[in-house]
Amino acid sequence: MINIALFGPPGAGKGTQSDLLIKEYKLFYISTGDLLRKEIADKTDLGMEAQDIIASGGLVSDEIIVQIIEKTIVENKDGNGFLFDGFPRTYVQAYILEGLMIKLNTHLNCLINIKVDEEISVQRLLNRGITSGRSDDNEVVIRKRLDEYQQKTIPVLKFYKEKGICYEVDGLQQIENVSHDIKEIMAEEMSKSTLNLLFFGAPGSGRGTQARAIAEKYCLVYVDAGEMLEKEMQKNTEIGENIHEYFESGQLVPDEIVVRLIEEKIQSSKGAKGFVYKGYPRTLVQSYILDGLLKKRNAYMSLVINIDVPTLDLIARLDERSKSERGKRYDMETSKILKRMYLHEKKTVPVIKKYDQLYGVFKINGAGTIDAVTQEICELLESKIPSLRKKE
Repeated sequence: MINIALFGPPGAGKGTQSDLLIKEYKLFYISTGDLLRKEIADKTDLGMEAQDIIASGGLVSDEIIVQIIEKTIVENKDGNGFLFDGFPRTYVQAYILEGLMIKLNTHLNCLINIKVDEEISVQRLLNRGITSGRSDDNEVVIRKRLDEYQQKTIPVLKFYKEKGICYEVDGLQQIENVSHDIKEIMAEEMSKSTLNLLFFGAPGSGRGTQARAIAEKYCLVYVDAGEMLEKEMQKNTEIGENIHEYFESGQLVPDEIVVRLIEEKIQSSKGAKGFVYKGYPRTLVQSYILDGLLKKRNAYMSLVINIDVPTLDLIARLDERSKSERGKRYDMETSKILKRMYLHEKKTVPVIKKYDQLYGVFKINGAGTIDAVTQEICELLESKIPSLRKKE
């Protein structure tokens, strides 16, 4: 999860950049004005209280604002993070947000301030007024809004500068250049968190080969649920014997066993740059378990990849593998192969759809050579996670 606050005077282009950030990073947008209007429209207790205050000419209190924000965060905490626009507006609200983040077991990663000279802001808003017809886009009102913004914002910026999480971007550049600078800041912040890459693919798609190659190339910890289960069987432990029975029948190993092994792997890899998950999660329940494991460590899913291979190619690959030294115990019988493919379609495809809705799943064509597929994955990773690029 990554949480950011976007600042900038009226006319700085916060709306444009907010839209881009929300789309690119799947963040939930929090604007106090929008939230207030929604509460009022829904006729909630907080909304009715705020409406009475506004009707009498008063300002909605911080107490009401923070309750609405907390409610919104709690109701949408399964996302990739939050983008705060217009909050905190004051020094006091900065402390309020700090306390709220602590209560919700998270934190504000950074504040990005889009800097624009006052005269440029005035000119931009006047130009906007010509096309929008907004009555408040006249010079007197505009300068009053800018003056109020400066008076309230300087203490807030100082608050976050002292914390070392305030970044400034030149808002006089072209829109795409402003976006580029903001993305660089986001990449830096995201690089401070542990990377978590998730590989999907039907049996025979090569996801294990690719996930291992990526882990080795970028010095990440490879987490293969199947591999860990195999090791337990080799130890001939009581757990290993239970696992063997499930493997022989082609069934999925119970979550109680798998999650303990994965958590032990994570805990034994302190200081790791990141993790590459293969073979887990395979069910919706397992996806919630993994989400919980990441949340516990204030981490999030960095990228989800699905290696797509035509069904006939998958069957041919598995048949060929069964006749080689690479053959797995569950490749040796056609009935087991078909059962695994059925379970993938029935159990795992819904998980892929879930992650696609949450983060966006990147589909990779796995029908090519191993090296070609690896190259395509590397290009994708380095374009989406700049911190993975080799430093020249």
